[in-house]
Amino acid sequence: MIEVIKQQLKNSTSVQEKTNYLREFLQIMVLKNIYDQKAFNNIAFLGGTALRILFDINRFSEDLDFSLINKKQYDFNKINDNIVNFFKQNNILVETTPKTTNNVHSAFLKFPKILKELNLSIFDNQKLSIKFEIDTNPPKDWTLETMLINKTYLFQVTSFDLSSMFATKLHACFFRKYTKGRDFYDLVWYLSKKIKPNIKLLNNAIYQTEKKDLKITDNNFIDFVIDKIQKTDFKLIREDVRNFLFDINELNLLNKDFIISLCKNLK
Repeated sequence: MIEVIKQQLKNSTSVQEKTNYLREFLQIMVLKNIYDQKAFNNIAFLGGTALRILFDINRFSEDLDFSLINKKQYDFNKINDNIVNFFKQNNILVETTPKTTNNVHSAFLKFPKILKELNLSIFDNQKLSIKFEIDTNPPKDWTLETMLINKTYLFQVTSFDLSSMFATKLHACFFRKYTKGRDFYDLVWYLSKKIKPNIKLLNNAIYQTEKKDLKITDNNFIDFVIDKIQKTDFKLIREDVRNFLFDINELNLLNKDFIISLCKNLK
């Protein structure tokens, strides 16, 4: 498998770019195994990595995010163990320590040798990590779809539809406990595609975390976004997303005036 990965990386130029493509290849392997073990009967793919892998947005991502959609026969430790075994079968060493709380099941998949094997690090102990996380208590009223992936492997994933993913992204942008620049890059993508959010899901997500009923509707959600954007620190956002972009000039799009103009075009 290492030789296959080397072929995948041969056209990349910088170490950063190769590392990003390597992480993405490993993410696809995780998704392939989730499909193979039929775990998409229980969990749905969403988030920034879903946008990257399913819709080819022009930025890299780190984490694999899922929501629990069916509790019947769901077993997080079994899912995690199968992923680890899949990498071992492909001669890729991986370490993981699953963690389960009331609402989140997660594991960092740590690859201790792969950076050195691919000449992306001079240090024997430098690890590449991917966080794999399942929200076991997602807000209600999501909508699902089945998507085909044809990237080295051919398989299907169950994901939130774009409207539902947009709702969860709006919630992440404006109610996450810390600012994540990649959220706002994704927000620009959604707005530019003129995708409408799943309003029921958005309201449910806000109420779940903030205990506030903001009564967002199709008619006022743009005003809601504009109000939040005006209070956002875009210098911090640009710095956070910089290393994940294909084209560094796209940082210029992450500013209040441009995003507000996108919002107004949707009115």
